[in-house]
Amino acid sequence: MIKIDEEYYVKVMSAIILIALIILSFFVLKPILLSIVLGLLLTFIFLPIYKWLYKRIKSKNISAFLIIVLLLLLILLPIWFLTPILIQQAFKIFQLTQQIDFITPLKAIFPRLFASQQFSSEVGSILSSFTSGVANSLLQSLSKIILNFPALSLHFLVVMFTFFFALRDGDQMLEYIKSLLPFSKEVEKKLFEYSSGITKSVLYGQIIIGLIQGIIAGIGFVIFGVPNALVITLLAIAAGVFPIIGTAIIWVPVAIFMLVGGNNVSAFGVTLFGLLSSSIDNFLRPIFVAKTTKLHSSVVLISMIGGLFFFGILGFILGPLIIAYLLIILEIYRKKPGFGLITKE
Repeated sequence: MIKIDEEYYVKVMSAIILIALIILSFFVLKPILLSIVLGLLLTFIFLPIYKWLYKRIKSKNISAFLIIVLLLLLILLPIWFLTPILIQQAFKIFQLTQQIDFITPLKAIFPRLFASQQFSSEVGSILSSFTSGVANSLLQSLSKIILNFPALSLHFLVVMFTFFFALRDGDQMLEYIKSLLPFSKEVEKKLFEYSSGITKSVLYGQIIIGLIQGIIAGIGFVIFGVPNALVITLLAIAAGVFPIIGTAIIWVPVAIFMLVGGNNVSAFGVTLFGLLSSSIDNFLRPIFVAKTTKLHSSVVLISMIGGLFFFGILGFILGPLIIAYLLIILEIYRKKPGFGLITKE
């Protein structure tokens, strides 16, 4: 009896110590948790390039280091050259919102709707307040980035360290995670297959394609002389990442603005690049996510919005992934190949 009590005591104390250490570790890592997650997501994106390099170089350290250098070039060069332009254009947009006339072009397009002077004034006031608020928020975000540069540098350092070691030691990390899972080998295999497919679907099929769509629309803005094209391109990229919404919510108003301003050629060019941006999804998505598990667009949209509120900008990625992994566990629990929200292409 005493022996049983001792064994029970040891198990209970071990569980308490383990839970306490997990909780303490969470609070230690909480300030940099999103940076660690971002490093792991970057690992997933660049892993095919790393494997290609490793086959030729035969050195994990050198291959991972070269990928780090490539990523730094992709991040730091655009920041170095585009940040001054972005700040200048954001300030111009803020000034423009203080004096822009919304009513005149709207009256030209919808003369009957804006026949009432009172209605026109109210709509103009609402639109002016909205655009001023958006422009002000953009300027405040840029100023926060500049003021928080030391803290952001430390977060960036954590991202790079996580990225390097996850690339180099990813196989060992994966085996360790598998050893902790309480599932059978069959369930474990299904779990990792679904997880890989879902992650590819969200990262490649939604984020990367949305980025490409926004850039294509942005090229049209630059070529055809749209004012403050860099800021509008960033908005198009953000819209492209959202499913269902797409870049049309940005380039259509821009094309109308150019048309009302008498720039017919620019309006046609922006429309042409916008249509290309919106339709290229049909060609790229099969390349990125063909024959892999995917989430329903409505689930992705809702989880992106929820993730944005909870995690901030990184929630665009984390929201859909968290919901997707929950659905994966539920599917495995049900022992059915699919139930509508997750499908096979």
